[in-house]
Amino acid sequence: MLGLRPRLRTRPSLLDLIQHQDFDYSAHHRRPLTPPAHIQRQLQLPSSEASSISSTADQSPTPSRPDPPTRPHTSAGPYLPPTTAATTNDTTAATPTATATMPPKQQNSSDAEVGSIFSVSGPVIIAEHMIGCAMYELCKVGHDQLVGEVIRIDQDKATIQVYEETAGVTVGDPVTRTGKPLSVELGPGLMETIYDGIQRPLKGISDESKSIYIPRGIDVPSLDRKKQWEFTPTPDMKKGDHITGGDCFGTVWENSLLNEHRILLPPRARGTITRMPTKGSYTVDQNILEVEFEGEKKEYSMMHEWPVRVPRPATDKLSSQEPFVVGQRVLDALFPGVQGGTVCIPGAFGCGKTVISQSVSKFSNSDIIIYVGCGERGNEMAEVLMDFPELTIEVEGRQEPIMKRTCLIANTSNMPVAAREASIYTGITVAEYFRDQGKDVAMMADSTSRWAEALREISGRLGEMPADQGFPAYLGAKLASFYERAGRVVAMGSPERKGSVSIVGAVSPPGGDFSDPVTSSTLGIVQVFWGLDKKLAQRKHFPSINTSQSYSKYTTTLDPYYQKHMPEFPKLAARIKEILSTSEDLDQVVQLVGKSALGDGDKITLDVANLIKEDFLQQNGYSDYDQFCPLWKTAWMMRCMMGFHDEAQKAIGQGQAWGKVRESTADIQTRLRSMKFELPTDGEEQVGKKYEELLNQMQEKFASVVDE
Repeated sequence: MLGLRPRLRTRPSLLDLIQHQDFDYSAHHRRPLTPPAHIQRQLQLPSSEASSISSTADQSPTPSRPDPPTRPHTSAGPYLPPTTAATTNDTTAATPTATATMPPKQQNSSDAEVGSIFSVSGPVIIAEHMIGCAMYELCKVGHDQLVGEVIRIDQDKATIQVYEETAGVTVGDPVTRTGKPLSVELGPGLMETIYDGIQRPLKGISDESKSIYIPRGIDVPSLDRKKQWEFTPTPDMKKGDHITGGDCFGTVWENSLLNEHRILLPPRARGTITRMPTKGSYTVDQNILEVEFEGEKKEYSMMHEWPVRVPRPATDKLSSQEPFVVGQRVLDALFPGVQGGTVCIPGAFGCGKTVISQSVSKFSNSDIIIYVGCGERGNEMAEVLMDFPELTIEVEGRQEPIMKRTCLIANTSNMPVAAREASIYTGITVAEYFRDQGKDVAMMADSTSRWAEALREISGRLGEMPADQGFPAYLGAKLASFYERAGRVVAMGSPERKGSVSIVGAVSPPGGDFSDPVTSSTLGIVQVFWGLDKKLAQRKHFPSINTSQSYSKYTTTLDPYYQKHMPEFPKLAARIKEILSTSEDLDQVVQLVGKSALGDGDKITLDVANLIKEDFLQQNGYSDYDQFCPLWKTAWMMRCMMGFHDEAQKAIGQGQAWGKVRESTADIQTRLRSMKFELPTDGEEQVGKKYEELLNQMQEKFASVVDE
């Protein structure tokens, strides 16, 4: 019956009324039989027909307040209101007339894209009259125009996950389709900006709303529409040239660290240039380039939009051979990553996941940093905002704040749950944009467990079959599709550019259990595993990397780089791993029989392993000398420590007792423990001379001990 609500259809039918002559009509029709608003609009008749019907209607009882008879006459049949009869019998006749005579407002194409809310369940909303909508289409929900995304379609109903708080949304509120997927704006102005999960600038929202809270439904452009950017066109491009997706047609000076922001043609565009921009100042939404393709002209500005769920295309995918240096000795030496690689950092609460993520953001050798706070504490994002402008990196002999290469996407734990998924995809799309400019980009996702929890909540509200621990069965596929967007590529267009996206994902397994579905699914995808140990963290051993559990599959991939720059590096790292592994076995023996039962060779291994753990693997993140350790300093420290181990083994091999040798070389051991105090800012040449001098003195000292 014209899609009436279930509460209207449950009233007794005509057959019921005939069979039960004693039906109390007055009790049943105390409420007026009024169809919903959209049904009333569809059933509107022309004024000429309406006037003729009105005279007839005046002679009939009013449907809204009928005057019920004491008992219906059996000869005339049961009493029936005229409105009900029209609805029941004249459905087929009324529908074409109503459609043909729809008021002008209803005949607009935009109105066909407006549905209504059928049900609300937290962030999940079901809308009806949504025929023609597409999966992952962006919708505006309710009178506040809340941002949502279609995640399921069933006949004329669409299930929408809303990325804002849905309190106050009611059944019947409008749902407006936009006809496009959830997209982000890409162009100048992304750096030094903090966004929420759907790329709304928090600073812009604060300025517009004059509040510390985000008003519902507020719509602020992601990129500043008022700021002028100094545009320089590409010299070898002119009117009449062919241009294709990914081609760079100009550059913009964004800041002193990103002094060449390439302006790219959108990947799906192509044609012949009919108007080439000149050098000057433009806003991001000002059309500066005109391209003609197959007789159709189209204009382009310095920014373009890209759907977040679609990976940006590339010409070719390359293998990565450049190390991803993060400034932590234990990670760079023993478990290295590569530019364009994937890294997982699982650990229990308080193990230091966020500190490592922030350290990677501060000191990695990437050109661009995208930091996504996904469902974590808000004070962590506030800490990033406070620290990053004060920290500097050296670029071409000058110090620059690292905030100038950073874009923050904050979706903290008090923000809507559904937006956590959007924040992850927003971050990786922005990272791919800078990758296409030929930059090495590092994206931090802290933490993917919160995203998985959001998936679990949405899946539960959709009534999907739960898998392990209630997570949806497609959890692994979702994680894989995200991590597979990392890699090193040859970007589309000209000039030829090579860029990479490295993903560092923090995982928070409950209780530090690495058999958690999120952790186990992630470990099956990523190539580097930096496992954090709760016991090490409790002993204040930071970074609390468990060297026996962690691994890296990029060790052999980096061999060509090390052979070219540091030939000794892989061998030294392998030897340190071996000593640490052997010391763990010896620790179990010592607990049983005591250290005195060991031979001198094993005692040396234990003492050197202790030296490595305390003065090589540990780092003080709050000191200027140890918060960042460059690769050359790491190599020198490994060389000196392994030199001490070799000289000690050689001494006992010539008949010396380890107790005597240890006492004689106490000053050398003290200097080995003090190597970390050398400032990297003094330069490789100056610090390297000190380490080389230490190595020479060590050899002389052991030679004198042996001669005694």
